[in-house]
Amino acid sequence: MDKNSLYRFFEGQASIEEMKAVKEWAESSEEHSKQFHRERKLFNAMILIGNPKWTAINTTKRNRYFIREFLKIASVIIIAVSITATIFSITNEHHKHVDIAMQTIIVPAGQRVNIELPDGSNVWLNAGTQMQYPVSFMEDKREIILDGEAYFDVARNEKCPFIVHTHAMDIEVLGTKFNVEAYAKQQNFEASLIQGKIKIKSPSDNNILQVLLPDYKSTLKNGKLVISKIEDYNIYRWKEGLYCFKNKSFIEIIKDLEKYYNLKIIVDKPSITNIILTGKFRISDGLDYALRILQKDVPFIYNKHTTDDIIYIK
Repeated sequence: MDKNSLYRFFEGQASIEEMKAVKEWAESSEEHSKQFHRERKLFNAMILIGNPKWTAINTTKRNRYFIREFLKIASVIIIAVSITATIFSITNEHHKHVDIAMQTIIVPAGQRVNIELPDGSNVWLNAGTQMQYPVSFMEDKREIILDGEAYFDVARNEKCPFIVHTHAMDIEVLGTKFNVEAYAKQQNFEASLIQGKIKIKSPSDNNILQVLLPDYKSTLKNGKLVISKIEDYNIYRWKEGLYCFKNKSFIEIIKDLEKYYNLKIIVDKPSITNIILTGKFRISDGLDYALRILQKDVPFIYNKHTTDDIIYIK
């Protein structure tokens, strides 16, 4: 299998024909399956260290480059630690506390990451997100800790529930597709179910607060969970590199742009902050392009102070 086709598949840029070819190739033999997962792990690691030129490096050089670069920054991006069960509330089948080797992934502002978890589940992490997960899941449950936004495609295992801990709520699933936005700094929480079923639980007593069905989302508002219909699935296309917004205020959009482009934006024009907008653009087109798109519907000018790296909108 051509490696460029594999990497386009991992990046979500493959054509329908390429996607079909890769899947058929990976499933055709055990050797191909092993090679697929080896390349996937390497791709995940290269994304984490922010190497933009991995497609141009051949296999031997790519492995050498990965080892060298990974050793330089592993302490920043992926941190192996030993964490006791009291922190994560993890116990084994005999109800004894256990120590688990964990990995922490930190996604810088302006970036996003797609990785495969030890159980085969796929997760896309948005900018400014931190996720902790074990090197190997326990036999009776799969637990991770999330601070930020993630889209999960969970491998089904009825004997081993998948649990996402956030600052506000816990989410339990067996196998499903869902999006979670829960930045502790922003004190927000929203779980959106695409496929399957999820349970939203209280982190303090593990009581089930809601059971969510497909096409619905649960949002924490004023201390209460509110269920509503998902009106626009485009907003979850951030994992494809698209920023889509529908009926969103100008100031909310600006906050998102700060997250995506790792810049401070100050709006010094109160009259425009609550203007409601709908639209979309590709994140890779850059902040200037995004602001020019917004200027078509909102009257403002902007300038960037190079000394403090802040954009001012007036």
